[in-house]
Amino acid sequence: MEDLNATPVAEKQPLNFLEEIIEKGLNEGTYESIQTRFPPEPNGYLHIGHAKSICLNFGLSKKYGGKTNLRFDDTNPVKEDTEYVDAIQEDIKWLGFEWASVHYASDYFDQLYDWAVALIKMGKAYVDDQTLDEIRKNRGTVTVPGTNSPWRDRSVEENLDLFARMKNGEFGDGEKVLRAKIDMAHPNMQFRDPIMYRILHAHHHRTGDKWCIYPMYDYAHGQSDSIEHITHSICTLEFDIHRPLYDWFIEQLGIWQSHQYEFARLNINYTVMSKRKLLQLVKENYVSGWDDPRMPTICGFRRRGYTAESIKNFCERIGVAKRDNIIDYSLLEFSLREHLNKVAQRRMAVLDPVKVIIDNYPEGQTEMLTAINNPENPEDGTREVPFGREIFIEREDFMENAPKKYFRMTPGQEVRLRYAYFVTAQSVEKDAEGNITCIHCTYDPATRGGDAPDGRKVKGTIHWVSAEHAIEAEVRMFDRLFAAEAPDEAPEGKTFLDNLNPNSLTVLKNCKLEPALASAEGKKNERGIWEPERFQFERLGYFCTDKDSTPEHLVFNRSCTLKDSWAKIK
Repeated sequence: MEDLNATPVAEKQPLNFLEEIIEKGLNEGTYESIQTRFPPEPNGYLHIGHAKSICLNFGLSKKYGGKTNLRFDDTNPVKEDTEYVDAIQEDIKWLGFEWASVHYASDYFDQLYDWAVALIKMGKAYVDDQTLDEIRKNRGTVTVPGTNSPWRDRSVEENLDLFARMKNGEFGDGEKVLRAKIDMAHPNMQFRDPIMYRILHAHHHRTGDKWCIYPMYDYAHGQSDSIEHITHSICTLEFDIHRPLYDWFIEQLGIWQSHQYEFARLNINYTVMSKRKLLQLVKENYVSGWDDPRMPTICGFRRRGYTAESIKNFCERIGVAKRDNIIDYSLLEFSLREHLNKVAQRRMAVLDPVKVIIDNYPEGQTEMLTAINNPENPEDGTREVPFGREIFIEREDFMENAPKKYFRMTPGQEVRLRYAYFVTAQSVEKDAEGNITCIHCTYDPATRGGDAPDGRKVKGTIHWVSAEHAIEAEVRMFDRLFAAEAPDEAPEGKTFLDNLNPNSLTVLKNCKLEPALASAEGKKNERGIWEPERFQFERLGYFCTDKDSTPEHLVFNRSCTLKDSWAKIK
């Protein structure tokens, strides 16, 4: 017989392919514990795609009792900056992760140079005098073999001398490169004598002017993983073709073998995630900065009111796959709504106000009504909301000549004011252009709290703010930055910029808010990182304080609507 009192057993979640690889290795004793790494290049701010990689690398090491290093791939001094280093660390901390240690590719420049010398001595690397254009031209195609460089057969002694002189700064940018000597006819284009070092006379954010030659990613990455004993070097799918070269360098040098695994990168519609394009948006002032709430950057999402929990839940929902696909932006917004519905306190705000006068309400009287802070969390308790003879409601909540199924305020139709009374519109005042400036109503004193003692029902409930006690604020209504589902797919002669949404930001002035919002502000969380205070403005959506907000000039950002407003448009 079935035990009806038995505790249900949680259904075991299937493993993704990376978890299967890790568990197999642990069970077979391939390694005692796992070591992952998150290796961003500090040439921009992290975006939502990086958040997926962060959650994956740190999440796997946490699940299996391992460690994750943070390693900055700082091999290109022209584009990198300490500003980005600091921002990346802040974003990772905000998401709630802690790295085992911080490393930089530049930590290994001396060792990488010595290994390059070793490859030259083995006859597996040479200095090439060709220009980059000549090298590209002579690589061939997937169907045509490449052409050997005229300098491919230099002696070991000449290559050692030239490489040392490259290091010592005797040559200008682009004059020479160091290439691996593999096979110019190899079917994998990555093996056609890839460049290992190029000359760059540029100041490095950590090593200063010590170096004027810098290693390429394909040369530096695998060896850096080896030095740190990374057991699982997890990359996005575009690096799968690079994996054989990753292994080749490690094998030739005979050093500790790291292994690279690839997963599908995060692609979201209505979004671009190319760092180059994001930088263009910032530099050309299409957005206010990297943390503009319309940007797909982690700091942009934070400023817009996203929580770390919502982003981590989103990354968990989309899972880990081996094939690229496109995720609907609405799933990201759903993850935010789901979390904010549980934690965001409710407040009343009127963004497009029109005044309402309750003619039969006592003049000069103010009463305090009890409002629920969050129906999803009784522990949040209640607050007192002032109510008086004059209030503000949303302009769209009144219609002078309403259709049959219009259940908001219209002359002669009773409607409920949230937490307050039943009221009935009687007449309106208009300006010279015919715009409604004031609505006159009557109320039923017996309906305090929003219910009628005689049991009569109303179909419409609207929110409001006391005119006498309202505080004013600026509200920024953010929407998706791009109107096109695939912004990168622009017609001939157009660019992704032509797909920008002209209505991605609307600024509303003189909005009326209940007085409980006067003290709203952003603050540092338990990890010491500033984040906004978040609310649900009843019937309107989720909003948060902006970093521009001050006690004298309150500013709120719309994080998302209460429902997926784009579903109807699509």
